[in-house]
Amino acid sequence: MTVTPLGIPRRLLEFTIDGEPVRAPEGSTILDACRAAGKDVPTLCEGDTLRPKNACRVCVVEVEGARTLVPACSRKAEPGMEVRTDTERARHSRKVVLELLASSVDLSTTPQVAEWIKEYEAKPDRFGPDAARLNEEPKVDNDLYVRDYDKCILCYKCVDACGDQWQNTFAISVAGRGFDARIAVEHDAPLTDSACVYCGNCIEVCPTGALSFKSEFDMRAAGTWDETQQTETTTVCAYCGVGCNLTLHVQDNEIVKVTSPHDNPVTHGNLCIKGRFGYQHVQNRN
Repeated sequence: MTVTPLGIPRRLLEFTIDGEPVRAPEGSTILDACRAAGKDVPTLCEGDTLRPKNACRVCVVEVEGARTLVPACSRKAEPGMEVRTDTERARHSRKVVLELLASSVDLSTTPQVAEWIKEYEAKPDRFGPDAARLNEEPKVDNDLYVRDYDKCILCYKCVDACGDQWQNTFAISVAGRGFDARIAVEHDAPLTDSACVYCGNCIEVCPTGALSFKSEFDMRAAGTWDETQQTETTTVCAYCGVGCNLTLHVQDNEIVKVTSPHDNPVTHGNLCIKGRFGYQHVQNRN
């Protein structure tokens, strides 16, 4: 039997979002409260298994009395706070951020971003073709996952997942400075020569597809990747006795990738190399 800890009871804070009274447990962020209230606030670098990074600034909202817009993903809710999520100022800021990101990197595999670009009437083309830094071929140096830095928005979620927030391998870091900053392994070496243990937890948190499963990369290249045709089944990993939960993504009766539920008390969305990539024996029909 799985025992889920209930945690310490927290008092409820009362404040308003878009003029409507809401209540949220103490310690909640504005984004937590917005989601509980059914408010759609766009996010890219926010992750439910990582500490807020405040890198993309897509989720900014207005708070009465604050001089600047505040990131909803990290700002804690306070009693009496007056939050406005859909003001002209907040919408304009999101529009500019989306234009800057979409003009410089490939967001074609970023979930929901096409809807946000349309909703906020962002025009990435207005900066011209010189703004793009799409000049790298995807790095395919192993059979498990692919690095496509033309899709990287430098949110650093992969660095946090590989570092002290989960894996503690510290194989991924930031190389270069300013416009030359990029995600890399030590000495910008091939992944096979790095400290990477191929857990794939960086793929789990990547919001844009800059890090992807080799299986997904190959199927997208072949034009056969179709998430609408995929089913998801959650099961327990059989490799050891820890009890990690696996979610098998199946298309055409084949496992195409493996993830883990973020709300699982054992894994919190993380897996080891065997749990995430060691499924080939399941579909070996020889």
